[in-house]
Amino acid sequence: MRNSQPPVDWDDTVAIDDEDTTPLGLEPTAPGPVWAVGEAKPVPPERLPWWRWVGGGCRAALWLSPEVGHAQPSPWQVLWLTLLGAALQLGLARLEVTGPAVLDWRAWLVPWWMTLVVLWAAWFALPPRREAEQDPDPWHLHGLGSWFALTTFVTLPAQLALQLLSLSVLREWLAFESPRAQQVYWGLFVLLVLWALSAVLRLTARFAGPRWRLGVLALVMGALTVLSVWQFPDRPWAPDESAALAADTPEPPRLHLSQATFETQQALWPALEQGLLPQREGVTEVYGLVFAPYAEEAVFRRESQMVGDVLRQRFDADGRVLTLINHAETADSLPWATPQNLRRALGLIAQRMDREHDVLVLYLTSHGAQDFKLAASHWPLEVEPIDPQWLRSTLDELGIQNRVLAISACYSGGWITPLASDTSLVMTAADATHTSYGCGHRSELTFFGRALFDEQLRQTHSFTEAFKRMLPVIAEREQQAQKPDGPSNPQISVGARVGPVLSALEQRLGKR
Repeated sequence: MRNSQPPVDWDDTVAIDDEDTTPLGLEPTAPGPVWAVGEAKPVPPERLPWWRWVGGGCRAALWLSPEVGHAQPSPWQVLWLTLLGAALQLGLARLEVTGPAVLDWRAWLVPWWMTLVVLWAAWFALPPRREAEQDPDPWHLHGLGSWFALTTFVTLPAQLALQLLSLSVLREWLAFESPRAQQVYWGLFVLLVLWALSAVLRLTARFAGPRWRLGVLALVMGALTVLSVWQFPDRPWAPDESAALAADTPEPPRLHLSQATFETQQALWPALEQGLLPQREGVTEVYGLVFAPYAEEAVFRRESQMVGDVLRQRFDADGRVLTLINHAETADSLPWATPQNLRRALGLIAQRMDREHDVLVLYLTSHGAQDFKLAASHWPLEVEPIDPQWLRSTLDELGIQNRVLAISACYSGGWITPLASDTSLVMTAADATHTSYGCGHRSELTFFGRALFDEQLRQTHSFTEAFKRMLPVIAEREQQAQKPDGPSNPQISVGARVGPVLSALEQRLGKR
C-alpha cells in the first residue's frame, strides 16, 4: 500500500533540539538517577522503633549483630535515644550517693564536649549515605545516625556492672581495706573497661568505610576514654550537705554586731598584752599563734583550741600562745581572726620574743581555694582573706627568724614556695592541686590537725618526725573515707638553718 503521508521537504524542516524530547502538552520532569546494567538499585532505609536501637546496642555489647540491617533512625529518634541514655547514666550515678543528693551540673556537662569530638571523628570516618547504601557487603552497617544510636547503648551492660562494682565498695559489701580485695576490685574494673571499649570498637568495625578512617575514630574514642577517667573524675551527684545539716545539726550561732561587742573586742587586747610572757634569758622559747578565720564551721574553733593546748602542754608555751578565732561563741573571749588582728598579734609576739633565737609556731586553719587564699568569713562582719605573700612580707618586716608554719586548708601546698626560707619549716595539709579532708560540719577535727598535733605531737617534740608519722595515717583515713579527688598529699619544707634550732629545742623539751 502506498504511503498516504506527503513527502517531506527537507529544506523546510524545522531544527529539533535533541534535548527537547518532551511530548506536546506535558511538563518536563526532573531526571532520575541512572544505574548501570546489573547494578542493584538502593532501597530506601527502613525505620525501626526506638526500642530496636536500644536492643541492638545491647546485642552489640555482647559482640553480636545488632540486627538493624540498613535501617536509619529518624532525627527525633536520635534525640530521644540520646536523652534516654543520659537519663540512664544519671540514674546509675545517683545510686552511688545514699540519702539526699544534689546534681553537680558542671561535673555532668563538662565531659559532653568529648561527645562533639567523637561525632566529628565519626562524620570523618563514615562514608556518605548514598555511597554506604551501595555497599553490597551484608556484614556492614551504614550511617552516622545508626552508629550514634547504637553506640549510645553499647556500653550500657558494662556500665551496669561497673556501677554494681562501685556500690560494692560504697555500701561496704566488699572489704576494700584488704589488699586482696583491692586487687580484685581493680582487676574487675580494668576488665569491665576493656569490655566496653572492645564492644564499641567491634561495633564501629561493622560500619562501612575506609579501614584507616575507622581506625582514627577508634583512636579518638580510646584517647577520650582515658582522658575522661584522668581529668574528669568528678561524679555528677554529691551528698546534699545542706539537707544533712538541716536534719542533723541546729542552726549555727550568728554574730550580733553591737556596741557592746566592739567594746568587748577592744578590751581583750590589753589583757592579752599583759598575759603574754616575755622571753627567758638563755632559753629557746616557743611562741604560738593560732588563726581560724572561718566562722561557719565549728571544726576550726575546736581545732584552734586543741592546737593551743598541745603547744602549752608539750612545748613549754604556757603563757606564750595567742588564739584568734572567728566564731559567735568566742566573740566575748577571743579576738577576731582578721588580717589586722593577725598583724597586731604577730607584732606583739615579736616584741616579747628573742626574734633571732626563739621559735614562732603559727597554725592557720580554714578552707582554702585554688588561688591559695585562706577563706575568711564572720557575717555580718566583713573579713578579708590572707595569702602566703602577705604573710611572708609581714613576718619578714617584723624580723621573726625561726618559724614553724602549719597551714591546714585545701590546696595549701601553694603556700610552700612563698613561705619557704632557710629559717622556716612549712607544713601543709595538701599539695597545690588537691583538697584536704575533714573540714565539714560533722568533723571534730581536720584530718591534718588531728593526725599531726592531736596524735603525733603528743608523742614526740620533733615536727619533722611527727609529719613523717602522720603521712600513712592520713593516707589510710582518706582511703577509708573514699576521698573523691584522690590523696591530699601533705607537703613539708625544712630550711637548712631552722633544723638545728628545732633539734636543740627537741632536746630541751625531752629533758623536762
